[in-house]
Amino acid sequence: MLLSVIIPAFNEARTIQQIVEEVKEVPIDKEIIIVNDGSTDGTYDILEQMRREEPQLKIVQCKENRGKGAAIRLGLDHVTGNVVVIQDADLETRPDDLLPILEPLRKGIARVVYGSRFLNGKKRASWKNYLANRLLAGFVNLLYRTHITDESTGYKAFDAKLITSLHLTCEGFEFCPEVTAKILRAGYHIHEVPISYFPRTKKQGKKLRFWRDGFFAVWTLLKYRFTSKTKIFKKRTG
Repeated sequence: MLLSVIIPAFNEARTIQQIVEEVKEVPIDKEIIIVNDGSTDGTYDILEQMRREEPQLKIVQCKENRGKGAAIRLGLDHVTGNVVVIQDADLETRPDDLLPILEPLRKGIARVVYGSRFLNGKKRASWKNYLANRLLAGFVNLLYRTHITDESTGYKAFDAKLITSLHLTCEGFEFCPEVTAKILRAGYHIHEVPISYFPRTKKQGKKLRFWRDGFFAVWTLLKYRFTSKTKIFKKRTG
């Protein structure tokens, strides 16, 4: 198994080097794809130094900030592995959990695995964050007749052929509801494993906007619930 780790990053100069080092330490064959989404805080310079010192890293530098979804889609264009994992650069989720997340994929139990922050309870999340995420997961379960506990988790792992075949249009944080909706709409099961969670505050760099992004997530889930299955996957050419 070759793992492709996509790390979208926007203004993560404080943490980007540490998260890359932690991913490198995971004992599995892997390629690391870092997409700098138009950062203005020094992330660009740090990544350029890393590129010089470690040319095996795949580093994509974007001039403009487009959003997390656009960065992930760009990263998918560089994937050569069998399995794809999305790794946030903010240290809220840690690479120590990667091996348990990958195990169901390695065994052929699932083609999609989410690392759930809430499978074993609230953990370190605030009550506001916990309640909002449980409501969102409940909405997914109601719409798509599934049983997940954490739709917006930062740790999502996919069979590479599956994720690269999806027709994704996301630009920002709607990556999570769009990919979740299309995976479920296509008839695939989302397997969950518990992960650790180390939430950060807005002062520390948290970028998710609670009400606006939450409303957009609900709208995205609704929209794709009634989208034709023929529009879920990319059109074949040739």
